[in-house]
Amino acid sequence: MSDPVKPSRRQSGMRDERYGEVLLISPDERGGLKGAVYTTYGLNDCPLDKWNALDAGALAAEFGVPAVFLNGPRFWTIDEVTTYAWGDVERFDGLEARWAAEVRIPPDVDVSAGTGKKHYVATTVDRDTEYVLEAGRPAYALTDAEGRTYVLQAYSHTVDDSQTLDSLASLGDRLQLPKGWRFRTHTPDQDMHVRTVDEKATVVQDELENTYMLHAR
Repeated sequence: MSDPVKPSRRQSGMRDERYGEVLLISPDERGGLKGAVYTTYGLNDCPLDKWNALDAGALAAEFGVPAVFLNGPRFWTIDEVTTYAWGDVERFDGLEARWAAEVRIPPDVDVSAGTGKKHYVATTVDRDTEYVLEAGRPAYALTDAEGRTYVLQAYSHTVDDSQTLDSLASLGDRLQLPKGWRFRTHTPDQDMHVRTVDEKATVVQDELENTYMLHAR
């Protein structure tokens, strides 16, 4: 879990760095589900041999939770993060990962099977971070039907392991966007700062499980 007494941590040089997330799923106080999110980033580069050897069912039994969801490998599309709340390191069958967030699991998501994910649906993540996308480098975003902008924070190999940083420029051609939504690529002329609000992030995923964070300006 997080420790608010710990100082903030700044990490840079992140773009296209590989990481993975292990989610320990448990009931929340509202009768739904929540996931304690542990990230390998900053500890290792999510070695594929260790990642592919992870067994979600065995980990769930080891940690005494109803289910474990393995989210990755993933690759950052941001350049820098400052983390204001972070937690302890756990070892998952030898793979180190640090507590980073808590996510509310949308209803009807089969987390044990890793299927049934809801795409283009906003999800709340309890974390306290500020992302930076550097000026002069491509940024990718979704705009929803109400005009809210979600900035791509990471692309995923969970569904399609052929995705690369270079392929993101044409990602919009592959997506089946909801009515009124659009995808765009642009190159900001100033650094973009994407900050959580009240220690919460609002995120959406596309059907390739790439993750975008609401840019509340």
